[in-house]
Amino acid sequence: MRIMNVAISEKMRKLRKANGLTQKELAEKLYVTPSTISKWENGAAMPDVYAVTAMADIFGVEVAELLG
Repeated sequence: MRIMNVAISEKMRKLRKANGLTQKELAEKLYVTPSTISKWENGAAMPDVYAVTAMADIFGVEVAELLG
């Protein structure tokens, strides 16, 4: 079941790849598992506010840009 907006999950995947990070590397920076990153990128789960804010910092974008 997909619960997350596909555009958001695609944006997260594109930003991760544009920053040269693997799912494992991003997971380590966010203190989550690589499978959690996979779920976010596949739209099966939604990151919490902390993770969204941290990802925006890691990717060098505003939270609004990350969330589309």
